[in-house]
Amino acid sequence: MSIVRDTPLPQSGKAVGIQTLDIAMRFGSFTALDRVSIDIPAGTFHALLGENGAGKSTLVKCIMGFYHQTSGSLSVDGREVVIASPRDAATYGLGMVYQHFTLVPSLTGAENLVISRAAVPAVINWAKERKDLAAFMERMPFKIPLDRPVKELAAGEKQKLEIVKQLYLGRSFLVLDEPTSVLTPAEADEMLGLMRGMTERGELTVLMISHKFHEVTKFADAVSILRRGKLVGGGKVGEMSTAEMASTMIGDVKLAELDTRVPVSKMAKPVLKVEKVKAPDRSGLKTIEIENLTVRSGEIVGIAGISGNGQKELTEILAGQRPTEAGSVLVNGNAYGATRLETRRNSVRFIPEEPLQNACAPRMTVSENLAFRTFDLKQDGKDAIWLNKAKMKKRATDLIADFKVKTASSASPIAALSGGNVQRAVLARELTGEVDLLIVSNPCFGLDFSAVAEIRARIMRARNSGAAVLLLSEDLDELLEMSDRIMVISGGKFVYETPALAADISVIGAHMAGHH
Repeated sequence: MSIVRDTPLPQSGKAVGIQTLDIAMRFGSFTALDRVSIDIPAGTFHALLGENGAGKSTLVKCIMGFYHQTSGSLSVDGREVVIASPRDAATYGLGMVYQHFTLVPSLTGAENLVISRAAVPAVINWAKERKDLAAFMERMPFKIPLDRPVKELAAGEKQKLEIVKQLYLGRSFLVLDEPTSVLTPAEADEMLGLMRGMTERGELTVLMISHKFHEVTKFADAVSILRRGKLVGGGKVGEMSTAEMASTMIGDVKLAELDTRVPVSKMAKPVLKVEKVKAPDRSGLKTIEIENLTVRSGEIVGIAGISGNGQKELTEILAGQRPTEAGSVLVNGNAYGATRLETRRNSVRFIPEEPLQNACAPRMTVSENLAFRTFDLKQDGKDAIWLNKAKMKKRATDLIADFKVKTASSASPIAALSGGNVQRAVLARELTGEVDLLIVSNPCFGLDFSAVAEIRARIMRARNSGAAVLLLSEDLDELLEMSDRIMVISGGKFVYETPALAADISVIGAHMAGHH
């Protein structure tokens, strides 16, 4: 029977190490993991890299007891163990912090911690619990207000609380799954720095799944790289360059050259102008106020901000999905209301986030989805009365080849494609033909390394061909890599602007966090 620690440890925990030996995992005829052996010594900070589908999640699920491997073995501190469930994993001090929060938003931090224990008394003695929690928090590197409802905490505080919860439950080996995707750069550095400190003191071992190379090189001791279910490389972080890590991850694929930015001409004409625009936010309680936003031909303006600060509303205004109360939106000098005719006349294209939901009809075919911009036009640009299926199919076949969309056929429903291929299909549709204005939101969220490089290169190519690009992204690395100018949105307003080449990450981060 598994015994789970249900009270905080009397002292700081002692880190445990893990070894996997020839772990294989097969689902029918598909091999998700192929004899993977990784050694993560106690008290180290280990990074796990690999593209989507490389086997990272499968390996972690085997370690945490969600899956039972087809063959191979797992050892904790040199002793072979069988972990048949997450409860078994907890017995050995193994815990996991997920990409998405698992806390109960309406409860306070203290309540979340107490109810997370395996055994909770029917009547909770809160005076005793609060005293115990205060003593426990004294030893924690994180300072979090435990008396506030979780829904009132900032994303960084929630992430810290998720980690504190695992430590409170006595875990001494933690898997972090993309732990900084919701944090500002300063919060991410602080959190990973504190975790690193705990590993150095021997209180914790960390296995971090990440796609951010700068985090890996700054905080991890060693790295293991998976590709198509196999361990293909790794070693001490100081002995591998990020270029070596990237090429090991993706194999012999040539990455598109990304930084082809020619300077923006002083004479470049403004394509998009948003002036004194006001609109209600999603809650209806606050107002989005865009005083002035200009994007010129051949320029990428990057919008940085923590999720929920008005980015979604801004894209909805530009897509004609959110009515404004005041102000004007001009494209090429003309009033713009995002009608189909105005969009076509001004060559405006959209790549929204979650394209399957927001830019596709999931059950319609790839061919039909690729035709959304042109199905009602004849060759000469006049309105068409009949659908030309043969022409649609021919065009789809060309675009699929040009944009490397992996699909069984152009007649497959677009929902059958992987995330990266849906994104490539939407890019194929939106970037073909004349593009004056391109509005892009989180284009690479959740995609693997080679898809990211390809998609960013396509957007850069549109910019170099004279398109004005508005790029909204929660990935600051992406904005720094691609933008000419960066503007920070906080609380529904633009609060800071800087040329990308002169950008200071700490200043951007402070404005994103509302310290301005």
